[in-house]
Amino acid sequence: MIWKVYQKLLSIYGKQNWWPAETPFEVCVGAILTQNTNWQNVEKAIENLKKHNLLSPEKIPPTPLPTLQSLIKPTGFYKQKAKYLKNLSLFIIENGGLENLQKENLQALRKKLLKVKGVGRETADSILLYALNKKIFVIDAYTKRLFYRLGITKKENEPYESLRTLVETEFKRHNASLEDYKEFHALIVRHCKEVCRKIPICQNCELSISCMLKLN
Repeated sequence: MIWKVYQKLLSIYGKQNWWPAETPFEVCVGAILTQNTNWQNVEKAIENLKKHNLLSPEKIPPTPLPTLQSLIKPTGFYKQKAKYLKNLSLFIIENGGLENLQKENLQALRKKLLKVKGVGRETADSILLYALNKKIFVIDAYTKRLFYRLGITKKENEPYESLRTLVETEFKRHNASLEDYKEFHALIVRHCKEVCRKIPICQNCELSISCMLKLN
């Protein structure tokens, strides 16, 4: 069923070509900054970093915290996120850069990333998928909401790893490409922002499958 949902969303919206970034490091920065905020705020902060020529792992660590905090203030929680950006930048530098990290085994690399303060599972998996091109699926609140409403899961707060395994097992069965992993995540986000909202607009939903909301 998961693969069918992906194919249907793809037919409705087309390819999303997400994550919007000029470099892999910009993806990493966005993954940190997007925590608990919307993407418009992230874009403002990234633009600020670009204007000050700070969008590289080498430039962020020596930048004074107050300066960094000021530049990323639009994203909220900027004091913590400034520290998280420094932590992640140092991690990248200490491991020989993103190109070197990309050569590492997925599971071993994921464990290392999760030890970086400020990098949780969703952030780590976003970096792995979009910046390092690893076949891993990102689970977010949108995924949990959609899967629950479609009856794929029995509860909306399904454990992160259970959902990730569920998607990846299905995708491996269909020999999914790296782009399929990226597109499905992006399509879920778009559908849940536009249609399957917290208060859904069911009359605009084109998913040709039974939704739990319609059955109730």
